[in-house]
Amino acid sequence: MESHDVQDLREVLEVVSDKVPALLRGLRDVLYSKESAENMAESVGTFYKRLVESGIPKEDALEMARGYMINLRDIMGKKGINIGDFTRRHDDDDEGDEN
Repeated sequence: MESHDVQDLREVLEVVSDKVPALLRGLRDVLYSKESAENMAESVGTFYKRLVESGIPKEDALEMARGYMINLRDIMGKKGINIGDFTRRHDDDDEGDEN
């Protein structure tokens, strides 16, 4: 690489290392705020209620409502990114861990 390319790369990495942690903190705050929890509860409740009103059996509606709630842990996988402390865990880091 030419020195100009190296300098450009260095600048990009500095911006990324500065911006990404703040972005992840903001994402965590949005996902886990009181307001987000209230909105999710209202949405899930409305979804369940409408399913039952449309004739879906309560047990089936409950299962569908559970599926409607998307959990970030499910999206990223059990051994994926931990937004709480911004670490990435690997399968070999916690062998034998059932959680």
